[in-house]
Amino acid sequence: MTPSKISKRIVADKVEWINKMLEEIGALPMGSFETFVSDKRNIFAAESCLRRALEALMDLGRHILAKGFAKGVSEYKEIGRVLGQMGVLSTPATHKFKQLAGYRNRMVHFYHEITDEELYRICSNEITEIRELVDDLLAWLKSNPRFLDDTL
Repeated sequence: MTPSKISKRIVADKVEWINKMLEEIGALPMGSFETFVSDKRNIFAAESCLRRALEALMDLGRHILAKGFAKGVSEYKEIGRVLGQMGVLSTPATHKFKQLAGYRNRMVHFYHEITDEELYRICSNEITEIRELVDDLLAWLKSNPRFLDDTL
């Protein structure tokens, strides 16, 4: 695998998708747990949007590694570690990326263990961590324009 340019279009598409999913979560009634669970569709919508946002974040990290550094990473939990090794993410951001990858895996493989309370807590209090990681990746791309393919 040879390094090439990171597609600005793919970055924009992934960021747009993440933002869309987080906006959908934000549109849910998150004022209280009781309000959130009063309509079971809120739980299903929150779970789907959170999982999709996490998957798009992982795909964005994988794209940066594959194109910018010719690093193929197959496991989600490895993406953050390799992004840290390549200097794309700081140590705390690397740790957070790995945690979110683990949570995505849990959502997919151990979905039956995730409680409504846990999902509510994450969607109402911890969703900013996804935005912060997106901001970290975008800041790195902005400060390293030589890695970007500007063509859309």
